[in-house]
Amino acid sequence: MFERFTEPARRVVVLAQEDARERGDQSIGSEHLLLALCGAGGTPGAGLLAAQGVTAAAVEADLRRGERPGGPDLPDREALASVGIDLDEVRGRIEDAFGPGALENTRAAGRGRRRLWGHIPFEPGAKKALEYSLREAVRRGDRSLGTEHLVLGLLHEETGRASTLLRARGLTLEGMRAVWPPAM
Repeated sequence: MFERFTEPARRVVVLAQEDARERGDQSIGSEHLLLALCGAGGTPGAGLLAAQGVTAAAVEADLRRGERPGGPDLPDREALASVGIDLDEVRGRIEDAFGPGALENTRAAGRGRRRLWGHIPFEPGAKKALEYSLREAVRRGDRSLGTEHLVLGLLHEETGRASTLLRARGLTLEGMRAVWPPAM
């Protein structure tokens, strides 16, 4: 399947693998593909996402909040705020001291040992996203699969966290198909 990928689309897959490795994740999820797409500046897919307000910083923030504004830690956030503790400020200070994502890479956050080398498998949702990307390219009659097809692939519901994040920001598959220029 990867032989049909454009060079930028291949680079996105490699960046997703690197992101998963840096986070200590044992597999590549659709959220890693989304983050890699956002970071692939100058590509059609990154342009489509940026035009809709989806940036790497926004996705990172959504992931920290648990995929939706307020996130699952809202009751804890309110309890801490009632005693004068701003959870966002605490997280910010920890990340200033220990680096971005420091809290996500702890054992308490459910992270195991970091995978420093070797193959990192794709989660089922990420596999589905790649499969749907190929289907989107075929549907449009395109000969190669680019970053813009990856965006469309991530918008299918069965692709995991990326789909949830994008839908929470108001993006839909039909809407993105409409804003993407028609096939030549």
